[in-house]
Amino acid sequence: MEQLVYILLGLTSVVGLAFIVERGLALRWRKVLPPEIEAAVESCRSREDVAMLQRLCQQRPSPLGRLLLLAADRLEWPKDDNADALQTRARHEIVRLERGLVVLEIIVGIAPLLGLVGTIVGMMTAFGEVGQASQIEAGKLAQGISLILRATLAGLLIAIPSLISWSYYAKKVEMLAVEMETLCDEFIRRQYREEVQSPKSKI
Repeated sequence: MEQLVYILLGLTSVVGLAFIVERGLALRWRKVLPPEIEAAVESCRSREDVAMLQRLCQQRPSPLGRLLLLAADRLEWPKDDNADALQTRARHEIVRLERGLVVLEIIVGIAPLLGLVGTIVGMMTAFGEVGQASQIEAGKLAQGISLILRATLAGLLIAIPSLISWSYYAKKVEMLAVEMETLCDEFIRRQYREEVQSPKSKI
């Protein structure tokens, strides 16, 4: 039973490390919000500039690029309808960015519990052997307890980095979401502002 707990702790450690590295690569700022696309949004001030922005978004696939492509493809829609469709797609993109964070959250909860289970099982075994022995050797008993407590230590050493990574990535997703929302809102406002102003220029 104790060996099974250590095997589970080892698997938990491998899975946690894999998701920490994978999310670290996936949530890079340049990967989610390419600087080229941010600059293109800043310079996209009229409908004539939209084609250039669309080409750039297709060349540099990213969550921000996908949102801008959606908004650009639906500029003929009313502004509110386009904004609603963009908001729905943005929620999907944020869910994709959060993928894997739930695994880290689970590891934060189960790793210390697995360590505690290993400790309890080990102590039950150790004290069971002490009860059967005719003499108690304090040195061996202390050594056995030391080995048993390593399960708790292992669980904590797995949970702490997972907790730090989960907190950091969750905050980073929130920051990325705010930045994407700001850029998309800026793009929408500029394009529909031109549409509102154009009739006045003809008067």
